[in-house]
Amino acid sequence: MLSHSAFVLLSYGAAAAVLGAVLVWLFIDRAATMAELDRLEQAGLKRRSASGGDESR
Repeated sequence: MLSHSAFVLLSYGAAAAVLGAVLVWLFIDRAATMAELDRLEQAGLKRRSASGGDESR
């Protein structure tokens, strides 16, 4: 049986590991998204936000 302090430390460690994994995933996903946007812009597609206005209305 774990002591209370061991349980608390393991819980904080697990939470920190999950938070760290989410942050790593976010940075990897951002890099992939930016690479895809660069590829699309090189192909001639532009972002709607680059024009400065909302042209859909």
